[in-house]
Amino acid sequence: MFDGNFSTTKTAGTNRFKGVKIGGKVFSGILIALLLLIVLTSALYKVPAGNIGVVTRFGAVDRVAYPGINIKIPFVEKAVMLNVRTQKDEVDATAMSENLQVVTSLIAVNYHLDGAHAKEVYQNVGPNYADIIVAPAIQNTFKAVTARFSAEELITRRDDVREQSEVELSKQLESYFIVVENFNIVNFDFSEEYQNAIEAKQVAQQQVETSKQMLAQAEIDAQTVIAQAQGQADAQKALAETGALTDEYLQYLFLTRWNGVLPQVMTSGTDAMIDVSRFMNFPQQEP
Repeated sequence: MFDGNFSTTKTAGTNRFKGVKIGGKVFSGILIALLLLIVLTSALYKVPAGNIGVVTRFGAVDRVAYPGINIKIPFVEKAVMLNVRTQKDEVDATAMSENLQVVTSLIAVNYHLDGAHAKEVYQNVGPNYADIIVAPAIQNTFKAVTARFSAEELITRRDDVREQSEVELSKQLESYFIVVENFNIVNFDFSEEYQNAIEAKQVAQQQVETSKQMLAQAEIDAQTVIAQAQGQADAQKALAETGALTDEYLQYLFLTRWNGVLPQVMTSGTDAMIDVSRFMNFPQQEP
């Protein structure tokens, strides 16, 4: 017999089923929203300033992306960043000079990637172009240019070595779309024996220059003495030949060299002092 309790129990069960259904919809919505967020996050990416993005699709290069926010196909495309700012590489290089002296040097090179050809660089070389291309090219350039100069010229003509190296490196990297900004030779190092030989040679050259200067000064002094003696001899000869060596001229010479002080003479047997100037007759000047 139906007493009404059955209907109450049935209604409660129905409410439980509805709660489960509503909870499933909420969970599904959250899951879908999460998936959409993941997809959106994977689709958007940022290319930082000073970089070029190379977008690949299933590993093949597709296009380039420029600084800012960009979009790619999630899970299908990938963006790789290539630096187009000025970069600096320092390389320890060893080479042989023209006269077969071992030379070691620290080379510093500034360069940058040509952004207009970033796609080709990534496709043909890859993102590690600095290690694959730049560093070996610096070594080769240093070897080639150093062989054109003697060890001594590497020091005395350092600017020429640097300029030729910069031109040579630019030619080698041009085909890889890498622009060389400057080539700097930080230092030159030779073997200890050769450095000692250079120092000894410089000391010897300095001594030779000093000796030359002393000899030149001695020659000048000797010529000066000879000229003075010759002039004096010529003057005396001329005076003797012309008869111009008169009493008046001799007195004139005496007066021009006299300091104005005459000696005083003490006579014997007395303490009186005699002034010699009283006995000298000087020519009177006519008014």
